[in-house]
Amino acid sequence: MNEIYVRIEELCRKNHINITELCKQCSIPRAQLSDFKMGRIKTLSALTLSKIAQYFGISMEYLSSGVDSTPSEENLKVALFGGGIEVTDEMWNEVKRYAEYVRDRDKNNEN
Repeated sequence: MNEIYVRIEELCRKNHINITELCKQCSIPRAQLSDFKMGRIKTLSALTLSKIAQYFGISMEYLSSGVDSTPSEENLKVALFGGGIEVTDEMWNEVKRYAEYVRDRDKNNEN
């Protein structure tokens, strides 16, 4: 069976849903995943993989390869704060709020 399909099944199992429910939630035709499982189609579109990855909150890289090189939260804290101090939840939340502010500001400047 296709490794990507196996990962999708595993993610469904861990999240207590079935493939049919995943397809409904992601607006993906159920037949598409059935055909993929059976080998009648060899790959899923980037859009389909993106929808599935977004639903589970994972990277497309993990979905397609089983490896996720997305930096962990701990690695991000070390990169931002240098690793010499304990980063409190309050400090980390402030950094995330600032990042959201910058993102929203840039979106508004585009319009």
